[in-house]
Amino acid sequence: MKMALHRLFQLSSMLHSSVSLILRRNIGFSAVVLNRTKELDPVQKLFLDKIRDYNTKSKSSGGLVDAGAAYQKNVSEEVTKLQRLYGGGDLVKFPDIKFTEPQLEEVAK
Repeated sequence: MKMALHRLFQLSSMLHSSVSLILRRNIGFSAVVLNRTKELDPVQKLFLDKIRDYNTKSKSSGGLVDAGAAYQKNVSEEVTKLQRLYGGGDLVKFPDIKFTEPQLEEVAK
């Protein structure tokens, strides 16, 4: 009888931990879903609006937003310096590296 009560207690403990885990996961998931349906915090809304605005501006400009002529001049100067330092070539393309097989000689023992 004592063994059966002990087994029953173990099963109820396992059932309790499983149910609590499932409930925690469901509550966590439903909190995310409910949070999306509610209105955002004003700071969060402003932040998301700025990110969306920057995204549309960057897509329309094709690069950095509000990058003036001074920025473009600086970039072209830096590219020229790098080409001079590293022997020219296309700095955007990954270089072709060719490895030659070493010539090994067999040594007599």
